[in-house]
Amino acid sequence: MHHLFVIDDEPAICQSLEFALEEKYHVNTFTDPEAALAYLQQVEVALVLLDLKIGAHDGTEVLKEIKRLSPDTVVIMMTAFGSISSSVEAMRHGAFYYLTKPLMMDELDILLSKAEEFYQLQTRVKWLSEELDKLSDNSGLIGSSKAMQQTLDLIDKVKDIDSSVLINGESGTGKEIVARAIHYQGRRRNKRFQAVNCAAIPDNLLESELFGYEKGAFTGAMQSKPGQFALADGGTIFLDEIGEMDMSLQSKLLRVVQERTVTPLGGLEERAINVRIIAATNRDLWKEVKANRFREDLYYRLNVIPIQLAPLRDREGDVPLLVHYFIKKISERMGKPIDGISQEALQVLESYDFPGNIRELQNIVERAIALTSSPLIEKRDLPKDLHSTQPKQVTGKQKLIPIYVGETLEQIEKKAILYTLAHLEGNRRKTAQMLDMGERTLRDKLKKYQEEQDDE
Repeated sequence: MHHLFVIDDEPAICQSLEFALEEKYHVNTFTDPEAALAYLQQVEVALVLLDLKIGAHDGTEVLKEIKRLSPDTVVIMMTAFGSISSSVEAMRHGAFYYLTKPLMMDELDILLSKAEEFYQLQTRVKWLSEELDKLSDNSGLIGSSKAMQQTLDLIDKVKDIDSSVLINGESGTGKEIVARAIHYQGRRRNKRFQAVNCAAIPDNLLESELFGYEKGAFTGAMQSKPGQFALADGGTIFLDEIGEMDMSLQSKLLRVVQERTVTPLGGLEERAINVRIIAATNRDLWKEVKANRFREDLYYRLNVIPIQLAPLRDREGDVPLLVHYFIKKISERMGKPIDGISQEALQVLESYDFPGNIRELQNIVERAIALTSSPLIEKRDLPKDLHSTQPKQVTGKQKLIPIYVGETLEQIEKKAILYTLAHLEGNRRKTAQMLDMGERTLRDKLKKYQEEQDDE
């Protein structure tokens, strides 16, 4: 049931309306508009019946404040002194309709039903708009690397089945983007996708956030509230950072996963739910199980289909694609045309390890676009700590050094020296031997590179 406020300075009218409407709505009555406005900031209110004259208060001014605090709330004005000018004024400031007293209950019931439909429609549109904005971020799915293609293939295979999915990956690798892709490409796409960050909500509040609560379940529970599982019914719930969940709550989650029912806090009846569960973590959950910090039975329930996201440093060739994607997206958002990125700046990014992964790359590009005065992002637009003499670590499987058409021999020599030095973990003697040059020559060149960096 939706919340409905009655704001009128006549207690008898408040009591009559509460009695007449309490079977269809959670009704709260107020003779003081200030009290109503204070409570409006604590609960989600769908409908308000507002008197045009409330003692010394002007109902039109109260209407303006209601729409400021809660733009989606549908307000119906009431008055015993109706006039065309007051009606037009109320409508101009966002009133849904205008009724004159004495109220006819049949007419009021029909009007409230239409107002409720309007509220549900506009909240649905708002939610869909927010979801579309989130879907416009495809950064976690961009790439031509083998690791990225494997992830895309897996998404396509699992999108239409209901088995639980556990996404594992470092912070910033795009776990929620992958979860949204599974949902919106699958058969549940027309239902809700509810995301819950288990690390961002205190343990004592997470249970009520997930499962909901009944009125009076605890101090401050003035009205019942559905949990995220109930809101996701028919769709998908995404439990981000599941490894941060308290052990006692894990046992309650296990029952929900097994039985597909939820019981709100303070409630006595179980409610059947039809949800797909996608969880994500940046921890090694199996190690957490062995350390007795995560339930083994819950681990197996969630880890039916594991998806391991590769860090950006292991996605060879994906950085340029992501950079150009972010340049187009962010420059359009900022209204600042940027043609691209210089080869020198791109080489700096390709040589960086990105401990913050895709999220860090996006932040770097956004900063560069904001600060640059050039139509291209230049090396000088990048953070100074990226201008390192130590390029990205070259592993045993990745011994290629990127060289681009048009680079000078001096630039190629610098790359060869720095990449080899990184590969040999800073051992200058071995680097000189591998490159067939004297140690003094190597030392002089490294000193020169450092001076160039200091001058930037």
